[in-house]
Amino acid sequence: MATIQEVKEAHERSWMALPGVMGVGIGLCDGDECLRVFVTRASQEVREAIPERVGGYRVELEVTGTVRPRGRPDTGS
Repeated sequence: MATIQEVKEAHERSWMALPGVMGVGIGLCDGDECLRVFVTRASQEVREAIPERVGGYRVELEVTGTVRPRGRPDTGS
Protein backbone atom coordinates (compact mmCIF):
# COMPACT_ATOMS: atom_id res chain seq x y z
CA MET A 1 0.00 0.00 0.00
CA ALA A 2 1.27 3.48 -0.87
CA THR A 3 1.91 6.04 1.86
CA ILE A 4 -0.57 8.86 2.26
CA GLN A 5 2.08 11.29 0.96
CA GLU A 6 2.50 9.20 -2.20
CA VAL A 7 -1.28 9.07 -2.72
CA LYS A 8 -1.51 12.86 -2.23
CA GLU A 9 1.27 13.49 -4.73
CA ALA A 10 -0.36 11.14 -7.26
CA HIS A 11 -3.70 13.02 -7.20
CA GLU A 12 -2.91 16.58 -6.15
CA ARG A 13 -2.19 18.00 -9.63
CA SER A 14 -5.44 16.72 -11.17
CA TRP A 15 -7.53 17.82 -8.17
CA MET A 16 -5.94 21.27 -8.14
CA ALA A 17 -6.95 21.66 -11.82
CA LEU A 18 -10.63 21.46 -10.85
CA PRO A 19 -12.48 24.78 -10.56
CA GLY A 20 -12.75 25.89 -6.94
CA VAL A 21 -10.07 23.61 -5.47
CA MET A 22 -7.73 25.76 -3.35
CA GLY A 23 -5.44 23.12 -1.87
CA VAL A 24 -4.82 19.51 -0.87
CA GLY A 25 -3.41 18.47 2.48
CA ILE A 26 -2.97 15.59 4.87
CA GLY A 27 -4.87 15.59 8.13
CA LEU A 28 -6.77 13.46 10.60
CA CYS A 29 -10.35 12.28 10.19
CA ASP A 30 -11.73 10.56 13.27
CA GLY A 31 -8.16 9.79 14.38
CA ASP A 32 -7.04 8.26 11.07
CA GLU A 33 -4.85 9.87 8.42
CA CYS A 34 -6.89 11.31 5.57
CA LEU A 35 -6.59 13.63 2.61
CA ARG A 36 -8.28 17.02 2.88
CA VAL A 37 -9.27 18.88 -0.25
CA PHE A 38 -9.94 22.57 0.36
CA VAL A 39 -12.60 24.05 -1.93
CA THR A 40 -14.32 27.40 -2.33
CA ARG A 41 -17.63 25.52 -2.57
CA ALA A 42 -18.60 21.87 -2.87
CA SER A 43 -19.85 21.92 -6.47
CA GLN A 44 -21.34 18.87 -8.16
CA GLU A 45 -18.32 18.77 -10.52
CA VAL A 46 -15.89 18.57 -7.60
CA ARG A 47 -18.00 15.98 -5.75
CA GLU A 48 -18.07 13.76 -8.84
CA ALA A 49 -14.34 14.15 -9.61
CA ILE A 50 -12.97 13.50 -6.12
CA PRO A 51 -13.71 10.08 -4.60
CA GLU A 52 -14.56 9.50 -0.94
CA ARG A 53 -11.55 7.14 -0.67
CA VAL A 54 -8.38 6.84 -2.70
CA GLY A 55 -5.45 4.49 -2.17
CA GLY A 56 -7.15 3.20 0.97
CA TYR A 57 -7.37 6.67 2.55
CA ARG A 58 -10.47 8.70 3.27
CA VAL A 59 -10.87 11.97 1.34
CA GLU A 60 -12.72 14.88 2.94
CA LEU A 61 -13.87 18.03 1.18
CA GLU A 62 -13.48 21.11 3.36
CA VAL A 63 -15.32 24.21 2.20
CA THR A 64 -13.13 27.23 2.95
CA GLY A 65 -14.76 29.85 0.76
CA THR A 66 -12.54 32.09 -1.33
CA VAL A 67 -9.08 32.56 0.12
CA ARG A 68 -7.44 35.91 -0.57
CA PRO A 69 -4.04 37.17 0.48
CA ARG A 70 -4.07 39.76 3.22
CA GLY A 71 -2.42 43.09 2.71
CA ARG A 72 0.78 43.93 4.52
CA PRO A 73 0.19 44.95 8.10
CA ASP A 74 0.55 48.63 8.88
CA THR A 75 3.54 48.75 11.20
CA GLY A 76 3.13 52.48 11.83
CA SER A 77 6.79 53.17 11.01
